[in-house]
Amino acid sequence: MSLSALTVAVAEAHTEKINHWVIGGLSLGILLAMIAALIVFGAGREHS
Repeated sequence: MSLSALTVAVAEAHTEKINHWVIGGLSLGILLAMIAALIVFGAGREHS
């Protein structure tokens, strides 16, 4: 394996990682959407 092929393989392997900030942001967005849905759908209900 030549050095240029190894460099390309390392560069491609490095770009496949998902950034941890993206995962955290997506989970936060999903949780906030679930909280908003809970507030919207539960706002008109009486307590039992």
